[in-house]
Amino acid sequence: MPVIDSEEHKALRAAVSALGHKYGREYFTRTVEEGRPATELWAEAAELGYLGVNLPEQHGGGGGGIVELSIVLEELGAAGCPLLLMVVSPAICGTVIARFGTEEQKRDWLPALADGTRIMAFGITEPDAGSNSHRITTTARRDPATGDWLLTGRKVFVSGVDIADATLVVGRTEDARTGRLKPCLFIVPRDTPGFERRKIDMELHAAEKQFELTLDDVRLPAGALVGDEDAGLLQLFAGLNPERVMTAAFAIGMGRFALSRAVEYARDRTVWKAPIGSHQAIAHPLAQAHIDLELARLMTQKAAHLYDAGDDTGAGEAANMAKYAAAEACVKAVDQAVHTLGGNGLTREFGLASLITAARVSRIAPVSREMILNYVSHQTLGLPKSY
Repeated sequence: MPVIDSEEHKALRAAVSALGHKYGREYFTRTVEEGRPATELWAEAAELGYLGVNLPEQHGGGGGGIVELSIVLEELGAAGCPLLLMVVSPAICGTVIARFGTEEQKRDWLPALADGTRIMAFGITEPDAGSNSHRITTTARRDPATGDWLLTGRKVFVSGVDIADATLVVGRTEDARTGRLKPCLFIVPRDTPGFERRKIDMELHAAEKQFELTLDDVRLPAGALVGDEDAGLLQLFAGLNPERVMTAAFAIGMGRFALSRAVEYARDRTVWKAPIGSHQAIAHPLAQAHIDLELARLMTQKAAHLYDAGDDTGAGEAANMAKYAAAEACVKAVDQAVHTLGGNGLTREFGLASLITAARVSRIAPVSREMILNYVSHQTLGLPKSY
């Protein structure tokens, strides 16, 4: 497993970085203030093949994997314009459909996800389940007369439902052999009767809005089920592991952007006849932030390589570690960047203040750092469960 980028990956980083800087932080901030997604950037990234770089070539993708897709998201973030829905649409939904979808689902969705003409959201979190996916109460039952599925339940903090053509919803069905409920995935088109959304009023200012979803006996055809009804957690974690890797890439990109602004300021800002970056009190914390981001990137690359190699167990451990490390590195980098600029760090001109809240989200979503520590202590270290 490589620890440095191949020449191909270096070229990909450079090309995506150029695209990101073409738009830049100012463009991204403007779209947020206007309350709209970064449509132009999304469309150009799709046209250049970046959105579908992880999807199969036979279905319009680039034939790469999560390694390449995470590079795209990181570099866009480092340019100040991360695309959050890349975590959801091509990474989670595209990966799940590519691995487990029917041929019809692959034909319907993968080319459109790759070229950006269709977007898919992902609904798993519930008000009463929190991080416990085993307590999901959204249920799916068969209509014996028609064979249709009927979904009932609620989801919260679902990104981009208003602009997504459909949402990949995690529900639970009853296992005929055991009577126990097991997770299953369903494609729910945006305008399906009984599928309602309510925008959540967030302090976080982002291009992608957050929604609460209500499913009231939403009727879906049998073909809405993705994959095998009995596969359960295997299919679910096929999407959750890429989500963690991509969240790590998102956080690393954000941290790199903040750090670059701080370094530029520390190099140019002169007080008492010397650049402030010449003082160790400024230089050392920035150097530490850089080290932490680089270490987090290495773990992210490891997780992505393991996932692309088909090692779901190894990828699960590494993806959790990568997400933890990247979130911590991002929060520290953003905080130190703002501190380096002082009062200027809170102005619109430098574009750092809005990252304070955004960086903090990386510690919470899609799984909290405490749950990651639980995972590592139980699964890796073999310690007894605390719950």
